[in-house]
Amino acid sequence: MDFSFVSRVIPRKPSANPLGLRGSYADPIRNIDWILLSAVIAQVIIGLFTVFSATRQRLIDQNLDVFVYVQRQVFFVIIAAAVMTIVMSLGHDWLRAQSGFLYGAVLLLLIMVLGAGAVTGGARLAFDFGPFSVQPAELAKPVLLILVSSYLSESVPEKIDWHHFVMTLYIVLIPCGLILMQPDLGSASVILAGVAGVLYVGNARRRYLALIGGMFIATALGLMAAVPSLRYQGNRFVAWFLQNSNNKDLENIVLQVRYAKRAVSTGGFFGKGYLQGPLTNGKYVPVQFTDFPFSAIGEQFGMVGGAVVLGIFGVILWRIWRTAQMARDRFSFFLASGAFTMVVFQIFQNIGMTLGVTPVSGLPLPFISYGGSHLISSAILIGLVQSIHMRRL
Repeated sequence: MDFSFVSRVIPRKPSANPLGLRGSYADPIRNIDWILLSAVIAQVIIGLFTVFSATRQRLIDQNLDVFVYVQRQVFFVIIAAAVMTIVMSLGHDWLRAQSGFLYGAVLLLLIMVLGAGAVTGGARLAFDFGPFSVQPAELAKPVLLILVSSYLSESVPEKIDWHHFVMTLYIVLIPCGLILMQPDLGSASVILAGVAGVLYVGNARRRYLALIGGMFIATALGLMAAVPSLRYQGNRFVAWFLQNSNNKDLENIVLQVRYAKRAVSTGGFFGKGYLQGPLTNGKYVPVQFTDFPFSAIGEQFGMVGGAVVLGIFGVILWRIWRTAQMARDRFSFFLASGAFTMVVFQIFQNIGMTLGVTPVSGLPLPFISYGGSHLISSAILIGLVQSIHMRRL
């Protein structure tokens, strides 16, 4: 386990180098992607302001401290930053060597949460520890990406063949099945998006990608029809097709999307001003600070604010893809590419459901939505990308 990263960050003796850096240009500490890190920090700061604006009025009405959720989010950010630093220090190759153990630990947590997890909205998604909770499905995202990237990097260099594709399905099938049983369709779809990204850049046949997508859709539809707790997920798809429906069974889903779209559209070009959004202040969008933060941004800062957020996401995705292109080996390339597709999918899905373009899934907006588990999961992904960038030489 290499902890020399820490000693190079805080050198014990002054360096003769005018920049205070020691070692060769291949030294990992000299190759941190500061542009990527700065873009992530910018989104986290935007997220803190968004969480405050989307929760302030609710807390006032309950006679609670208006900074409760922001303080918790700051705590989550500190933990996420520490986790990202650890991942960068240990390196993606070290985590690759531990991927089997991590996979087993994640499976154990996914099984345990089905029996001991807190029930919220009819689903068992997380372990409840009072002021915070731990969602194993979020931890499964980077762990499965590491394991799948490691396994597929050992396949035939020119393409991923049928054998490796089938074995990949076996690796992903059990954890995704456990996640669907919670039920959490959104997290399972993110994992498959990351796997599909690895398969795509690995030159897997396109029919393999179609097959994995078809299997997931068929499995999800079958479970939604057979399992009562999953029927609400089915209603989300029905509500997506019937966004103007007055059906009582679809009312909650339809109304939250309707008000989210209205918040974005009424924001205009410059928005109504911070803390001045009538729909945000009026609490018209349920769980706005977790599922629909982009609606709060659109209402308060308008098209300009939304464009800034999308622009920063563009920088993050550009740096991740650039790191993938600079990767020194096949495993690193697969890992960065999978991280890219995971982040892209979550951004598209979250903002898409806010605008009514995609079904409501409950997926958070990376770095902006309130919540510790998803923030730590995103930090691990960024830490893996940084590790690849730092060790590319």
